[in-house]
Amino acid sequence: MTAQQTGSTPPLRINSSFDSGNIRVEAIDGTTATLSIHKDHESDFFQWFHFRAAAPAGTRLTLRITGLAQSSYPDGWPGYAACVSEDRERWDRAASRYDPGVDGGTLTIDYTLVGDAAWFAYFAPYSQERHHDLVAQAAACEGVTVRQLGESLDGRPIDCLELGSGDKPVWLIARQHPGETMAEWWMEGALDMLTDPTNAHARALRAACRFYIVPNMNPDGAFRGHLRTNARGINLNREWHEPQADRAPEVLCVRNRMDETGVAFAMDVHGDEAIPAVFLAGFEGIPSIKDAQLALFRRYRDTLAIRTPDFQTRLGYPEARPGKANLSMATAQIAERYGAVAMTLEMPFKDNDDLPDTAQGWSPERSMQLARDCLATLAEMVGDI
Repeated sequence: MTAQQTGSTPPLRINSSFDSGNIRVEAIDGTTATLSIHKDHESDFFQWFHFRAAAPAGTRLTLRITGLAQSSYPDGWPGYAACVSEDRERWDRAASRYDPGVDGGTLTIDYTLVGDAAWFAYFAPYSQERHHDLVAQAAACEGVTVRQLGESLDGRPIDCLELGSGDKPVWLIARQHPGETMAEWWMEGALDMLTDPTNAHARALRAACRFYIVPNMNPDGAFRGHLRTNARGINLNREWHEPQADRAPEVLCVRNRMDETGVAFAMDVHGDEAIPAVFLAGFEGIPSIKDAQLALFRRYRDTLAIRTPDFQTRLGYPEARPGKANLSMATAQIAERYGAVAMTLEMPFKDNDDLPDTAQGWSPERSMQLARDCLATLAEMVGDI
């Protein structure tokens, strides 16, 4: 959608007609725009935004995103600052404030243009083109193969990168929720490390494991600018108990391949809107839980907390009670179905309050580094998995 004001004031134009774009223009008055967010197709989820604002260099913009008290995660807005970039390479944070009592909850972004346009997003976007570049670059590395597991509802490939000569099957999946773009930035860091012939942890992991890596589980939702669902408005992370081809072919093709390979260790990579920290969620409530399986998960979690100050164990989700795990979710289903050490990794949309970065907040660069720390932690204990 585009909009242009009229009159003698230099025009402010707002556009979101591109890969992962999402914004509705309600009004433009001078250099102030009143905006709102489209819901995911056939769904009530909304939180992701991504748009371009164009005006002459030096223009001070006021961008008001309204109606956010009814968004999917209203607790995500207090303390949040919007991501902004003028080169679409480095993403910083723009001055932002949230007022729940104005226009149904309003995030106001103040930003002065350096050039003639800036891009704003809920988190640094990860485009379809960059995804294809990631797959192509990894595939060019020695020992890496690409398997198309299936297609999405819109006909996009569900890519799985396979590498390693070991006998322990390790699965890494990301972006079941497409707006959680930090998850694919994490995947870029993971693939960069695992394909590095000089990295000692990567060499040990490739010798011990066979990796199956799905960088983007939900390419349709990613392209459409969705927060949480696929082309039919389906939350993929509630389909793992009995995925259907007409609802969630993305999950079905991945789980079918897991049935073929087995799973010893799995990480499902996500982002959390409200909690300003990095944390893990486990599988405590699955019916078949084993003491050794749970002990390995806790050992991994505690070791990661020692390895990097960007990870912590105080904040996170409540543990499921015995026998009460939600088996429609990937981590619980994988742990139950395969006896795997499975976990959900959550990164913040805001910042890590334990180690804040006022310029970028949580960022693509920190997501990629966290992947390297996660894999190094796995390398230290892989013999026991």
